[in-house]
This record gives sequence, structure tokens and C-alpha cells, in this order.
Amino acid sequence: MSDRTFRCRVVTPAQSLLDEPVEYANVPMWDGLMGFQHGRAPLVGKLGLGELTLQFPASTHGGADRTFYIDGGFVQMSEGELIILAENAQSAETIAESDAQAELDAAERAEMNPEASNKAEEADRIRLARERARVRLRIARHSRVKGI
Repeated sequence: MSDRTFRCRVVTPAQSLLDEPVEYANVPMWDGLMGFQHGRAPLVGKLGLGELTLQFPASTHGGADRTFYIDGGFVQMSEGELIILAENAQSAETIAESDAQAELDAAERAEMNPEASNKAEEADRIRLARERARVRLRIARHSRVKGI
């Protein structure tokens, strides 16, 4: 690895999605986006829902970016390595825009269960399903525009 890169791993309980050197990572934390570069101080943090963007060095991917859908988990930066332990993650190129749109349409049609014992939890479940679908659709559309 060059002096500008660091190792980045994206892992879910089911699979390892990435293990490559990157120059920059823009990570969706629970309270907003956080950028990571070579030489970053050690950190452990909670992931949120959003778009992970990785910038690769010109020598490996022509300096291209790669995007992932991330939903929950933890991130650790230490000793020149960024480990993203996501509860759910998916590369942008595997998200079909039609599927994401259908997911959003279904989430928008969802209604409160009148028999739900906890109305606040039910409302949060619906809100989160809608937000997840919106993020996936935004990532799918962005990757289509970029020609991925």
C-alpha cells in the first residue's frame, strides 16, 4: 500500500464484501457522515443508515469510487485499517432500481397496524422501512447515472 492508502474491509454476518486499499472512505455513522483517510486516529463508532463511498487509488481501480448501501453495525479504524462491520450492506451495482422503487412503493403504502400494542414502535418501523427504501433507491439511481 502507498503512503496515501489504508486497508478497508466491509463485512456483514453473511459475507465479506470488500478487502482492498482505499484512499478515502465516507462512512454513514449514526449521527452523520464521517470521512477517513490514511493516518486517521483510532476510532470505534456506530454505523447508521446511508451510503458508504470509497475512493480507490489510481493504481488499482483508476481512482474510481465505489458505493455501498449500509444499514447499522460498527466501524473501527486502527493501525492503518478501517473495518466496517455492517448489519446489512450491499454494493450499489447489485441494487436494481426497479426493485428499490418497488420496495419504496410498498413502504409508502404501509399503514399502522390498529392492533399494535406499541404505536410508537409501529410508527418507527414504518418510518425506518421508508427511509431504507429511499436510501436504496437513491444509491441505485446514482449508480445508474454513473454508468455502473
